[in-house]
Amino acid sequence: MALSFCGNDENASSYSVDDGMLNNGCFVDALNLVPHVFLLFITFPILFIGWGSQSSKVQIHHNTWLHFPGHNLRWILTFSLLFVHVCEFAEGIVSNKMMDTNHLHLFMPAFMGFVAATTSVVYYHNIETSNFPKLLLVLFIYWVLAFITKSIKLWKFVEYKVGLQQLRFCITALLVILYGLLMAVEVNVIRIRKYVFFANPQKVKPPEDLQDLGVRFLQPFVNLLSKATYWWMNPLIIGAHKRPIELKKIGKLPIAMRALTNYLRLKDAYEDQKTAENPDRAPSIWRSMYRAFGRPILLSSTFRYLADLLGFAGPLCISGIVRNLTLEGGGATQDKIRETYFGVHFMLSTELLQNTSVLAVLLFLALVLQRTFLQASYYVTIETGINLRGALLAMIYNKILRLSTSNMSMGEMTLGQINNLVAIETNQLMWFLFLCPNLWAMPVQIVMGVILLYYLLGWSALIGASVIVLLAPVQYLIATKLADTQKSTLEHSTDRLKKTTEILKGIKLLKLYAWENIFCGSVEETRGKELTSLKTFAFYTSMSIFMNAAIPIAAVLVTFVMHHIITKSSPSPSEAFAALALFNILVTPLFLLSTVVRFAVKALVSVQKLGEFLQSDEIGDDSWRNGDMSVPSEAAKKHPGATKAINRKQPLRYQMDNYEQPSRRQMRPSETEDVAVKVSNGCFTWGSNLSTLSDINIRIPTGQLTMIVGQVGCGKSSLLLAMLGEMQTITGRVHWSNKNRYSVAYATQKSWLLNATVEENITFGSPFNKQRYKAVIDACSLQLDIDLLPFGDQTEIGERGINLSGGQRQRICVARALYQNTNIVFLDDPFSALDIHLSDHLMQEGILKFLQDDKRTVVLVTHKLQYLIHADWIIAMKGGSVLREGTLKDIQTHDVELYDHWKTLMNRQDQELEKDIEQDSQTTLERKTLRRAFYSREAKNQMDDEDEEEEEEEEDDDNLSMTTNRRSKVPWKVCWCYMSSGGFFMVFLMVSSKLLKHSVIVAIDYWLAMWSSKSNQTIVAGPNGTCQVQEIHRNATFPGTSDYEVQYHSCRFLKAQTSTPLDFGPPVCVQDSLYLTVFIILCAAGITLCLITSLTVEFLGLSAATNLHHNLLNKIIHAPLRFFDVTPLGQILNRFSADTNIIDQHIPPTLESLTRSTLLCLSAIGVISRITPSFVIALVPLAVAFYFIQKYFRVASKDLQDLDDSTQLPLLCHFSETAEGLTTIRAFRHEARFKQRMLELTDTNNTAYLFLSAANRWLEVRTDYLGAVIVLAAAGTSIWGLHCGEPSGGLVGLALTYALTVTNYLNWVVRNLADLEVQMAAVKKVNSFLSTESENYEGSMDSSQVPENWPQDGGIKIQDLCVRYDPMLKPVLKHVNAYVQPGQKVGICGRTGSGKSSLSLAFFNMVDIFEGKIVIDGIDICKLPLQTLRSRLSIILQDPVLFSGSIRFNLDPERTCNDERLWEALEIAQLKNMVQALPGGLDAVVTEGGENFSVGQRQLFCLARAFVRKSSILIMDEATASIDMATENILQKVVMTAFADRTVVTIAHRVHTILTADLVIVMKRGNILEYDKPETLLEQEDGMFASFVKADM
Repeated sequence: MALSFCGNDENASSYSVDDGMLNNGCFVDALNLVPHVFLLFITFPILFIGWGSQSSKVQIHHNTWLHFPGHNLRWILTFSLLFVHVCEFAEGIVSNKMMDTNHLHLFMPAFMGFVAATTSVVYYHNIETSNFPKLLLVLFIYWVLAFITKSIKLWKFVEYKVGLQQLRFCITALLVILYGLLMAVEVNVIRIRKYVFFANPQKVKPPEDLQDLGVRFLQPFVNLLSKATYWWMNPLIIGAHKRPIELKKIGKLPIAMRALTNYLRLKDAYEDQKTAENPDRAPSIWRSMYRAFGRPILLSSTFRYLADLLGFAGPLCISGIVRNLTLEGGGATQDKIRETYFGVHFMLSTELLQNTSVLAVLLFLALVLQRTFLQASYYVTIETGINLRGALLAMIYNKILRLSTSNMSMGEMTLGQINNLVAIETNQLMWFLFLCPNLWAMPVQIVMGVILLYYLLGWSALIGASVIVLLAPVQYLIATKLADTQKSTLEHSTDRLKKTTEILKGIKLLKLYAWENIFCGSVEETRGKELTSLKTFAFYTSMSIFMNAAIPIAAVLVTFVMHHIITKSSPSPSEAFAALALFNILVTPLFLLSTVVRFAVKALVSVQKLGEFLQSDEIGDDSWRNGDMSVPSEAAKKHPGATKAINRKQPLRYQMDNYEQPSRRQMRPSETEDVAVKVSNGCFTWGSNLSTLSDINIRIPTGQLTMIVGQVGCGKSSLLLAMLGEMQTITGRVHWSNKNRYSVAYATQKSWLLNATVEENITFGSPFNKQRYKAVIDACSLQLDIDLLPFGDQTEIGERGINLSGGQRQRICVARALYQNTNIVFLDDPFSALDIHLSDHLMQEGILKFLQDDKRTVVLVTHKLQYLIHADWIIAMKGGSVLREGTLKDIQTHDVELYDHWKTLMNRQDQELEKDIEQDSQTTLERKTLRRAFYSREAKNQMDDEDEEEEEEEEDDDNLSMTTNRRSKVPWKVCWCYMSSGGFFMVFLMVSSKLLKHSVIVAIDYWLAMWSSKSNQTIVAGPNGTCQVQEIHRNATFPGTSDYEVQYHSCRFLKAQTSTPLDFGPPVCVQDSLYLTVFIILCAAGITLCLITSLTVEFLGLSAATNLHHNLLNKIIHAPLRFFDVTPLGQILNRFSADTNIIDQHIPPTLESLTRSTLLCLSAIGVISRITPSFVIALVPLAVAFYFIQKYFRVASKDLQDLDDSTQLPLLCHFSETAEGLTTIRAFRHEARFKQRMLELTDTNNTAYLFLSAANRWLEVRTDYLGAVIVLAAAGTSIWGLHCGEPSGGLVGLALTYALTVTNYLNWVVRNLADLEVQMAAVKKVNSFLSTESENYEGSMDSSQVPENWPQDGGIKIQDLCVRYDPMLKPVLKHVNAYVQPGQKVGICGRTGSGKSSLSLAFFNMVDIFEGKIVIDGIDICKLPLQTLRSRLSIILQDPVLFSGSIRFNLDPERTCNDERLWEALEIAQLKNMVQALPGGLDAVVTEGGENFSVGQRQLFCLARAFVRKSSILIMDEATASIDMATENILQKVVMTAFADRTVVTIAHRVHTILTADLVIVMKRGNILEYDKPETLLEQEDGMFASFVKADM
């Protein structure tokens, strides 16, 4: 057929222009082509030249920063324009079909217009990128030309009386409007930027964020299309596949999103509410939140409403498509009225929505738009929520820095409460913000849904909907129950963790005493309680899932049954499936509503707590604190530009803190004032108006050493704090001399460390000066301790770092105070945790030399009166007031009584000193424990390092593909392990019930399709004797040979020839009731299966959790001792805390959700492919796309989640640290530095979180678009298939309804998969511990073969013994031979590492004896079962270990002894009197680790424990190390008497304890060096033993 532009119909003179040029329709259309062609001709060369040169631009930010005025509006208008062009093109094609020959002018201009519009937006984007507005002139000309040509066309239409009922008229009118608007946008750009027609064009600078290349979060700066589809995230997400995402990669936050900016917004809104009239009125947090963040929430809600309304397009389009298909399928195309003007056909506007293809495209577009709006709404709320959280954190932090100390110490505000505010309440509010658009969007959605249902199905729909509404409260109830159960679970798990920690800390003792199983049992008991509440939790969770799945089925069931009862007929396919789709839409808001309401309630509570906290007492602003609190916030208020400056680059911090290090150092030599601080008539309190310090008149002389002394609790520390302004002043004042009030170096009594390196803890924000640092470290004798740390002074210490002992911590705090360059130093009892040597050294080197040489004013609180001789000024306190003030001489002369009292005290202290020197000093002990902690860790670390090196080498080979694969694989092996630990029966039950359930759900919908397609047709005899099928509701008649009549008609037995009209009443009813019964049965089955599946998944998870924890506990408790030496305690504890929690509570719901959404998607795709097989062809490319999207997303999501987790911890720690060290931070005047740190930490965490949520949006937009394409494909293939006579209308409805559900569930498949992958890591970690070797508990002898009273004599024979800790390591004992006669007292000595302790462990078979043997009373101990061997010997360890519980439990956990025996043991251990004095006697409480007893007492308890077990062999491993001399002497006597007839092996580290022994063994490097009676050994003067004794005396 010939193609010609104006067509060549015979009768029409297409090319005649007799009536005037413009009256020829074809010419007008040709005129419309001109602008489009013009644009294409001009822009293509520019684009190509531009693109050629563009590749040289490397800088990423460049192409995002510039937006011309009206940017967003232009994108929206262009998209509308494209849509209208598509409509115009479609209309042209349809009209062209009505003509005899092809008229190109009907659709060609539309096609060109579409191409031109696309080009215009590409061109515009490139101009914007290169910031070259002059080129926009081309577009301006184009819009003007297009506007003119289209207006001519419209004017001609009006002239020829073409009106709104013709579609082409509407389209042309729309185009005119759009071109006009675009022209206006262009004019606006010229008006603002003045790039043409004006003399001085406006210069534009990029936004500040983008000048800083650190900002990587580009969402606010990219163009609209990229904003909507998160296109800018592509490089990050795809790049994650090759290299993990690190903090560097995600950069900084844009200024508008930083915590400081948002804090200022919120603070202004908060402060503005404090009016002059009633300044005491507490400002409302809700109102301030609304003022600061209301606008974005409104924007998000608008998006949400748009999305919800577009959501209803789905069901309506389905209804339209099915209805029109049933009509078309019947072939009822009545002759359409042909309207012709200009000699061509014009389509009616009403015809548009009757065209199934148009409806399919509309459905697709509606879905795409709906999803885009929905994701935009989510994104805006999340961003706002994050901003709000940042602002709240900054607000809380500022408040913490101003909290009055009494609040913290009097317990009105505990640390726990503050941590809760930070960790829980702010997150609750953030989540509430995320969900709050739902609060007002959902009711609208529900109301709209119900109205539409009523319109489709009448009253029956309302009854169905009421089922959903009535069940909503039940869901709310379940939700609240869940929250309660979670609380109780948490309590039990905390309890279990406490017990587990105790076991792990005392594991060596438990093994040596063979008590593992007793303690294991107590943990299992607590775990049992925890599992009971987990069961309740699982039950409620499954109920919640069940409700979610069953409600739509129930609603559909009720609706259609009621419909049948009311109308006595079944619904038509178009109604049935539109209703199904509507129910699917309705369930989501109702299910979510309960969650949202719960969050709203929580948010109300959180706001109340926050309000109370922000209103709590603040510290008084003393005169000396002038100009402090106006740090960044005030400054920023005064100069609006300041916020940005403060926030941008690090060095500005020093500008902010410039008041901290004022230039006052030069004034030292000429200082004239002799008083640094003076307090006159001071009366101070810690609140509640009881004066703590009264009548204080003191002065602190400048540049001298002042000491404050007095009994415990007489107010010495309080006096320091009162001078620092931390106490509330009742009367009087503290006067600081001018130069001193800036900053005070202050060391508290309870040491406070930051989570930072040792060096950072000491320099504390001051510039590093090597010489000074060295001097300070020497003064505090820290060098030895630092050398022990794995990374020297770069080792992390503090809460999350390495645990230091009290003395080490205290010395670091003192070092911090010495290092600071301040005039005044306050030291609060710095000697309390130090032994005597260190105290002396610190006093001489640190205080007298270092500080006094510097002429700094020192105030020292102390109990060590022997230092008073060094004091220049003494303040003696008693009972909260000053007793005496003056120099030592003054006091000697004026208050003789006090002086004498001091003298007696000093003598006593001197005696202690002598005693202390004899003893191995506490410090060396501390260092020893530190060394031990690292020795075991280093071995492990070396192994780790080796692994890492290997890995790095692999990566260097550029094995990117390798690493890629490793990172994108789903850990199936681990999943299988998890499932199998749940039990095979449960797995089978879960899988089968899931599959059954989904099959039944498909069956329900399929049956509905059959029912609605069938019973809608009754047979009426036609005039010419053919059977005619007539729809009850529709008047369209079908020709008799319709496909389905032949296939399914249940009334086929009728002879088609009968010409009399037949009464088909009964068969139809029979058939209907049959359909109805089957439908009811199927629905009931579906609901039951929903219940079964939801229960099986949860309980599968529960049994998996039970088994995993049980196995883990048993494995770890029975692991060899070496395992605990090389595995850090924290790592083992993590398996029991975090990982167990994930396995208990997080995996089951994720697994459920994953299986549900996957099966839903699969069943939907299956159904569509079954109905229209051609759909499979479209499926292939979609599946490929989906595969790549999920593959990239999972890797990126995992990285971002890790980043989010790892950045959260430092933030929370920083808060708790600040709250603990408030007084120190304030005394040092470092508030600004800490604020800055907090803002940085918050921003880092927020960046990670924002990227994570942007990645989720990236995924959802992509999967949603895929879902929309699936719907389009399904609709297209069904329409196309129907013309080939495939499916019936009902089945098309079924296919489309299913296609719609796919869009909802696709992204859940991927997100649950990603979550499951992260959570399975916990199973993997637990699993890695399950493969550890257990000790061999069996032994080769049966326990019944061992005599009851073995070992009765206690003779020990060691033959050629070789021992090592691990087959990989060198032996620690080499060929040792010894014989100990029954009842002998043996002493073993030697240097550290000579193998003494290893020998003692060998007796208990705790180490690998690989050669030789130990024979006790004739039995080789290696053959004995471990339980028997260890329960028959006793040992006292060097480190005393007590467990929480009663004293009775600690002495005899097996409950085998009577009270007399226990009292006897306590008496031997010199503890009887003390225990009798305790409340409860033997049942008195022992706190965790025995903290309520001193170290010496704990050691004595351990002795008593050994006496309770009356075994004939006792081994003492350096047991007296932590006991003072007096007690040790008692002990020695006791051992000699109480154990007179038993064998005692003493491993000594002070040789004089074994001088009375019967036999001494001296060891060196795992060999026996000397072996004889002590007297004999002492005679060999050059012998090792003799030299030891000399050194020890």
